Amino acid sequence: MAEYKCTICGYVYDTEKGESRRDVAAGTAWEDVADDFRCPLCGAVKNMFKAL
Repeated sequence: MAEYKCTICGYVYDTEKGESRRDVAAGTAWEDVADDFRCPLCGAVKNMFKAL
């Protein structure tokens, strides 16, 4: 399990859960998430996330 936290709002992307609001399937590694991914809470771009 890996988690990545939005440095703007604190939302955490969990690779085991994915993100249904952004059409990211459960089990999707962060590296495989599209480069245009945006935080579902604040809209921050992918490079604003840091590994936990």
